[in-house]
Amino acid sequence: MKIKIINKSAHALPYYETIASAGMDLRAHIEQDIVLKPMERTIVTTGLFMELPVGYEAQVRPRSGLAAKHGLTVLNSPGTIDADYRGEIGVILANLSQTAFTIKNGERVAQMVIAKHERADWEEVQTLSETSRGTGGFGSTGRQ
Repeated sequence: MKIKIINKSAHALPYYETIASAGMDLRAHIEQDIVLKPMERTIVTTGLFMELPVGYEAQVRPRSGLAAKHGLTVLNSPGTIDADYRGEIGVILANLSQTAFTIKNGERVAQMVIAKHERADWEEVQTLSETSRGTGGFGSTGRQ
């Protein structure tokens, strides 16, 4: 699949690190370092603008290493970029750790997954089919 992209950063386009990678890393495109203190959040710009085909979305997700080692996460994970959005891709980063983290220009701050999606049409009804789970919600299937 080809996706049109404009790169206003000095960094390479996002790419897959391995043949089996689902996501591509997004890099910070910032003029000065951002010091993200504990429990703070910020939007990190990437300098990237794209045109997704209708029927696809881009999902912005945390990088596992930043999350595990530094407590950084994408706040609205996964963030969705719709096919009709033409603005700059930004990443809402939050620091959930006890230590400040400095984001530098070019730092890999998130990953992006391109995914196909469906559109749904609602069919309003009065009842739903029965299942063994029924209305059991959060945690109802137990802990393994």
